[in-house]
Amino acid sequence: MTLGILAVLAMAFVMFAGFWTDWLWYRSVHYSSVFTTTLWTKIGLFSVFGLLMAVAVGLNIWLAHRLRPPLSAMSLEQQSLDRYRMGIAPFKKWLLLGITALVGLIAGASASGQWRTWLLWVNGVPFGQKDPQFHLDVSFYAFDLPWYRFLVGFGFAATVLSLIAAALTHYLYGGLRITSPGARATGAATGHLSVLLGVFVALKAVAYWLDRYGLAVKSSDFKASSNWTGLRYVDANAYLPAKTILFCIAVICAVLFFATLWRRTWQLPVIGFGLMVLSAILIGGLYPAIVQKFQVQPNEQAKEAPYIQKNIDATRKAYGIDATEVKDYKGTTAAEDNAKLRADADTAASYRLIDPNVVTPAFQQLQQERKYYQFAVPLDVDRYTDKDGKEQDTVVGLRELNLNGIDKRNWINDHFTYTHGYGVIAAKGTSVDSTGSPDFTESGLPTTGQLGEYEQRIYYGEKTEQYSIVGGPQKELDYEAEGKGQETTSFKGKGGVSLSNPFNRAAYAVAFSEPQILYSGAIGEGSKILYNRTPKQRVEAVAPWLTIDGDPYPAKIGKRIQWVVDAYTTTNGYPYASRTTLGETTADSLTTRQRAVVAQQNQVNYIRNSVKATVDAYDGTVTLYQWDTKDPVLKTWMKAFPGTVKPKTDISPELLAHLRYPQDMFKVQRELLTRYHVTNPAQFYSGSDAWQVPDDPTNKDGVAVPPYYLSMKMPGAETQGKKFSLTTTFTPNGRPNLGGFMAIDADAASKDYGTIRLLRVTDNVQGPQQVQSKLNGLPEVAEFVRNLRGSDSEIDYGNLLTVPLGGGFLYIEPVYARGGSANYPLLKKVGVSYGDKTVFKDTLAQALNAVFGVDGSEPPPATKPPTDTTKPPSTGTNATVEQAIKDAQKAWDDGQKALQKGDFAAYGKAQQELQAALQRAADAEAKAKGSTGGSGSGG
Repeated sequence: MTLGILAVLAMAFVMFAGFWTDWLWYRSVHYSSVFTTTLWTKIGLFSVFGLLMAVAVGLNIWLAHRLRPPLSAMSLEQQSLDRYRMGIAPFKKWLLLGITALVGLIAGASASGQWRTWLLWVNGVPFGQKDPQFHLDVSFYAFDLPWYRFLVGFGFAATVLSLIAAALTHYLYGGLRITSPGARATGAATGHLSVLLGVFVALKAVAYWLDRYGLAVKSSDFKASSNWTGLRYVDANAYLPAKTILFCIAVICAVLFFATLWRRTWQLPVIGFGLMVLSAILIGGLYPAIVQKFQVQPNEQAKEAPYIQKNIDATRKAYGIDATEVKDYKGTTAAEDNAKLRADADTAASYRLIDPNVVTPAFQQLQQERKYYQFAVPLDVDRYTDKDGKEQDTVVGLRELNLNGIDKRNWINDHFTYTHGYGVIAAKGTSVDSTGSPDFTESGLPTTGQLGEYEQRIYYGEKTEQYSIVGGPQKELDYEAEGKGQETTSFKGKGGVSLSNPFNRAAYAVAFSEPQILYSGAIGEGSKILYNRTPKQRVEAVAPWLTIDGDPYPAKIGKRIQWVVDAYTTTNGYPYASRTTLGETTADSLTTRQRAVVAQQNQVNYIRNSVKATVDAYDGTVTLYQWDTKDPVLKTWMKAFPGTVKPKTDISPELLAHLRYPQDMFKVQRELLTRYHVTNPAQFYSGSDAWQVPDDPTNKDGVAVPPYYLSMKMPGAETQGKKFSLTTTFTPNGRPNLGGFMAIDADAASKDYGTIRLLRVTDNVQGPQQVQSKLNGLPEVAEFVRNLRGSDSEIDYGNLLTVPLGGGFLYIEPVYARGGSANYPLLKKVGVSYGDKTVFKDTLAQALNAVFGVDGSEPPPATKPPTDTTKPPSTGTNATVEQAIKDAQKAWDDGQKALQKGDFAAYGKAQQELQAALQRAADAEAKAKGSTGGSGSGG
């Protein structure tokens, strides 16, 4: 008995440990309301629906037993059943309780999984938009209809189980007979079962009525779209009236079943039920098929056009692509001044030569410092200001902990000594050093550079998945600096769960299946346990109603490193909007190989980037900010979980400067725009202008090219300067030429943030794969590859960037060499293509000069500076002219140095200074001569 009691207590504690540790964790991150709201909602649903199911089944079993007939003259059938009745007689009450408890537990557990559906229904906020068929608010389909369908489904389950249980009880006690002579059922059994059948048919009537509205969110295969959602002609003109007729028939049939209580005959309800089944076949199946065959198919395009238009409008609105700015763009350019094109190329974009998807090994070898550090793959792109205060695209990565690099693995080292990474490593995105390695702006251990002072310890990161115990008597390794030995530290952050309490230690020992947590001397006063340490894990836990972007990225905000996590609200109940599967839509050549895609694989047909979240890399603090202030789905969840999401106004200017448009949202929108850039129903139906996202030309796996962050100008926006953008290309279905170019303003501080600009290419322009093939076919490339093979090196192609320029498209691709003495990628070549010309040179400057036919030994004629031998005019000059000439010469020299380094931001600045100096010289000479046109400086 004692052992039995101890075993039960141990099992209870094991089950309780998971609950208790979850509560402690939520309390530690100050989101205990999420835990309690979710818990009480699940408990409430479990209790209510479990009780309803138990009562429904138990009541019908009790009623069937109470209505049993007297067994005075038992037949052989009843005599054979008598031993079963006698066998269960002593346990009838316990058997009844057991059956009802079992079905109640199963039903309650199933209902508790509907906590999201319940919270959305009870807290639903109107969309302020109505569907075009029934003119109901979208919230009815997104929040109400799923709950009503659950209730009907639960009613069906309760009715069917009650019917089965009642029928078995009636049979066991003689109310139903199979082989006995005479009536097959007593009057009481007939009435009881007929009522249950009537309830079933009544629920079917309700289901038919809800099915009418379900047509607006029904998915179907359709030539116009493989993920079609909403009514088509046959739905509106055949299925919709059929569902209404079937509803009426089901109501009548249900009344006939209920009438059996008085008539005591099955004749009419059975006839009615047969008519309902026949009607369902003829009206609900055959009639729509006839309409489709003889009315729709002969003229499908015309019949479906109004419904295609509704689908186009709803889909564009649901995915936020309805405001896309579409512009026809030839994509080819007539003969222009090559010098002007060359000059425009310098200011069209900040060409990112450092590909964050390729250079992780360079970061690893040059900045890893210790084997127990690592960098994420791929790295991230952000914007930081340089020493001159100018914003530049920057490739960043955190030096995170890698336990596999520890020389001696044991429990103490894994969880007490090695607990955190150290520092941010950053490099210019537009230039490299003289060897082709990244030009680091923040490096070393501890790191130093342009970021200034900040908390460098990284306790929470993308690669940090193990738990750590910190803050107690056991000191942690902080870092090892060359010549300084090991530095130790102790965690002082406010995050983590205290292990000072023996009860907590026991709970975590059970939860983590690690008994040493209970008795280890390394744990004492002040010890805390850190877990759920990746940014995605933490945001998913505190906001389980959000869908998380697959690419969290770090940013220095104030004195801390914050992980920025984009989060989405979604629904699959937006009427007429076509559905997409997030996991498939967001996959590309990078997510397939290197980064986890969005975890949720469910289909959605509405998405908004409604929340920006941050996770402190030191103490793990999670903060949710409302980003989309108009999203009704977010407003609904904020009602359900009040106080969890901070208002948008709480976002600091420094954080705002590092927020960007999320990649997964962009990939969903670009996938939809492959078809929904077309707004004409006839053209949409024919699919003549359908696009596809091209395969990554630098990858042989046949997966989609990823989008690229790039600071650039779009045609028609030259006066606005370069904008931090997210870009992609499209090709026509089944063809390799360029079909479109898409860019979205990704700078959260911009007034045009989120504006999608789409260039529809009208001429025959080479697409990414064609450009890659053309580049690979150059003799210079073949020679470069041969030379690499001779040195045991390999070639790595970087991101193929596409930039609109001068009416055409400029393609730029960095090319890396990997292997030899430096087994990491070094930028060695740059491929550039414009129009029909493709070149392969040592630097970007040389490649641009070559592709535009400009002599790289001197700048374009319009910017050529005077030489030192320039003679002053006969009328004499002054100190202003001399100083201007010196400034021009200095600007020219600075520009040449920048060209050699491949730093085109500095080159553009030098060109501006050169122009200004030449203008000052010209103005001074003109003033000295007393004329208006004397320049004398060869401008």
